[in-house]
Amino acid sequence: MTNDRIAMNDTIKALFERKSTRAFDNRQIPNDVKQAILLSAAQAPTAGNQMLYTILDITDQTLKETLSVLCDNQPFIAEAQMLLIFLADCHRWLDTYRAAGLSPRKPLHGDLLLAYADAVIAAQNTVVAAESFGLGSCYIGDILENAEQLRDLLSLPPEVVPAAMLVFGYPTEQQLRRQKPERFDLKHIVFQNQYQTLPVTTHREMYMDRETRSGKADAFFEKSVEAFWQRKYESAFAKEMSRSAAVYLQAFEKEV
Repeated sequence: MTNDRIAMNDTIKALFERKSTRAFDNRQIPNDVKQAILLSAAQAPTAGNQMLYTILDITDQTLKETLSVLCDNQPFIAEAQMLLIFLADCHRWLDTYRAAGLSPRKPLHGDLLLAYADAVIAAQNTVVAAESFGLGSCYIGDILENAEQLRDLLSLPPEVVPAAMLVFGYPTEQQLRRQKPERFDLKHIVFQNQYQTLPVTTHREMYMDRETRSGKADAFFEKSVEAFWQRKYESAFAKEMSRSAAVYLQAFEKEV
């Protein structure tokens, strides 16, 4: 669906135009803008108004540089003007319950998934808020890697798991001009009422349609997908992410 066939307003336009920013200029983010962004996170939808997340505002430059190394050696992380880590927090309410004289059970997988949803929804609110101020942002999924080192570095209790990391700053001119990657057409990802497994021919159509709109009409389906598979799904960082996820999940295993 093309943009000229949908209802458009300033909010929708901003969502369409927003893209990940990985290069920033040296302008500082004003304190009132930063505060507005953080307050916007707290306005996000949240399960039962529990706000099952904690936000770490990383201001120490040495810590930023360490995170840039632990998160797959990405120097631009240390160059961001603002760095926020959103934690799925199943610990804080345990302390609240205990403060009220209760004896809460240990958090389980469902509690973690609910907290993850809360954390990521709050994170996305900051992305939209930042965009409204002309700030670029980029999610860093690699925050889930190197569990043992991250736990020690950020003083995380066992019931607290990194859900998302975001870097913010004013985009460089090159980043502003850079084309946003095309998305898959809605017909391949939106279904009515029930999940649908796509046939092989539709997978080809879905992928090649996006490649064509990206100016890569001459891409060879098998080779292109294989390259992506090697770069992402079978990558060393993907395997480390899964290893670290298993480490975090140990705290949420059901008691026997």
